[in-house]
Amino acid sequence: MKEPVRLAIAGYGLVGRRHVDAIAQCDRAEVAAVVEPSDAGRAHASDAGFAVFPSLDALLAADRPDGVILATPNSLHVEQATACVAVAIPVLVEKPIATRSEDAEELVRRANLAGVPVLVGHHRRHNPLIQKAKALIDDGEIGSIRAVQATCWFYKPDDYFDVSDWRRMPGAGPISVNLVHDIDLLRYLCGEVSTVRAVARPSVRGYANEDVASALLEFESGAIGTITVSDSIVAPWSWELTSREYPIYPPTPENCYMIGGSHGSLSIPDLRVWNYADKDRNWWAPISSTTVKRETTDPLVNQIENFADVIRGTADPLVTGREGLATLQVVEAIQQSAMTGDCIDLRRKTKIVAAAEGKNI
Repeated sequence: MKEPVRLAIAGYGLVGRRHVDAIAQCDRAEVAAVVEPSDAGRAHASDAGFAVFPSLDALLAADRPDGVILATPNSLHVEQATACVAVAIPVLVEKPIATRSEDAEELVRRANLAGVPVLVGHHRRHNPLIQKAKALIDDGEIGSIRAVQATCWFYKPDDYFDVSDWRRMPGAGPISVNLVHDIDLLRYLCGEVSTVRAVARPSVRGYANEDVASALLEFESGAIGTITVSDSIVAPWSWELTSREYPIYPPTPENCYMIGGSHGSLSIPDLRVWNYADKDRNWWAPISSTTVKRETTDPLVNQIENFADVIRGTADPLVTGREGLATLQVVEAIQQSAMTGDCIDLRRKTKIVAAAEGKNI
C-alpha cells in the first residue's frame, strides 16, 4: 500500500476540524500540519498532537505537504490558493472558491497554466445518493430533463446572527451563504445555466441583507428551473434537513429537489423514480414509483479520498476550480438580477473563462 498523502489544514474552526475528522477515517491521507492564526485555535490543534503554524507562509517555509485544504474565511481563498499553486502544491478550497468570480477566474487561469490541481469543497457531489441520481439521469431513466424545482427553506435562530456583525450585512444573506451548494448540485445534475432572473426581499428581522429569494433558471439543455431560498421560513424542505448528511440537523422524511423529465421524474434525496409501466405515456394511466437503492458513505471522507487520488495522479477531481467558478457565477447572477431586475446571460462569461484557460467552446 502506498504511503498516505500528507495534507495540511489551513483553518482550525468548525469546518477545518470536520476535515480533520474525515482524514482520520481515510487510510489514503494523514494530517501533516495545521495552520491557525488564533492563539486558542493553535492551542487546540497542538493539544490534538498536530504541528501548528500561525500562517500559510510559515507552513510553506518550513514544510512541503502533498496538499493543502483551505478552510479559511472566503476572502482569503484566492490569495492562499494562489500561494499553493505558486509552489506546485495541489489545493482543496472550501466553497465558495472566492468572493468574486473575477478573482476566481485568475486563480483558475494560473492553476491551469501551472498544471496544479485546484479542487473546490462542494462535497455534496461526493454523496452516494447524488452520484446515483446523476447516473440515473445520465442513463436516461427519466428521459430529457424539462424542469427542476429546488427548495432551500429553514429557520436560523436569532442567536445565529449574534455571533458576528458580518452575518447581518449585505452579502451574508442566504443567497451567498447557503444557495451555493444547491446551485452546484443543480448544475451537476441538470447541466449549465444559461440565463437567470431573480427576486429577493429584505430581512424581516431588520438586517441589511435578504432573507428570502427566488430564481428562474434557464439551462443550456432547454430545461427550466426554479429555486427558492430563505433562512427565515419554518419548514422541513432543505438539503440539511432531508439528506441526513450531517447529524447535527434533525432529519425529516421530505424531499428538497424534484427533477421532471420526458419519461419520468426523480425526487431527491429519497431517490424515487416516477413513471408509467407502459411506454405509452398517458395522464389517465396509473403512475408508479420505485425507490432506488444506493450506498451510504460520508461525502467528506469520499472528498478526501478523491483529493488524495488526484495528488497521486490516479484520479481526476470531481469538483475542479473551473466547476467552483461556474457555480459562483450563477450565484452572482442571482444576486445581480435580484438587485437590478435584469435577466442575466451567463453564456458570455463561460466563453471568457474558456478563453482564459486556452479552451475552445
